[in-house]
Amino acid sequence: MKQSNIVLTAEGYLELEQELNNLKTKKRPEVIKALKEARALGDLSENSDYDAARNEQAQVEARIKELEFKLEHSIIADSENSDGAISVGSIVVIAYDDGEEEEYKIVGSLEADPFDNKISNESPIGAAILGHKKGESVTVKSPNGNFSIVIKDIK
Repeated sequence: MKQSNIVLTAEGYLELEQELNNLKTKKRPEVIKALKEARALGDLSENSDYDAARNEQAQVEARIKELEFKLEHSIIADSENSDGAISVGSIVVIAYDDGEEEEYKIVGSLEADPFDNKISNESPIGAAILGHKKGESVTVKSPNGNFSIVIKDIK
């Protein structure tokens, strides 16, 4: 089975790298220290501190593996689009039919955070506006039906 690449902005890639570095250089040694201290308490069969430390170690190691995989299989989107079209990394202002305007940053699916106005390039709006330019009207196909938006600005 072919593995598709994970699309990230430069900022998103950097955040994952920083988290991975923090886990490897700070969190992992803390967990190892906690394991050693729990082992020193004696009988491991009834040692809840040891069990908790082992569980935390498993979570940290799983997250490290997950981050390494994501970083290895990711591509950084080039937001510098010379033709003025929307791409991953673009910040766009759109207007809905009712006149309401919203500003979104188009990001890869891993970075999407609707509460921070970061929408995925795979979301209905993100997919519909990719490649379009300022002033264009675009029809968005969503699960709730189609609607039109106008691209007011691209930053």
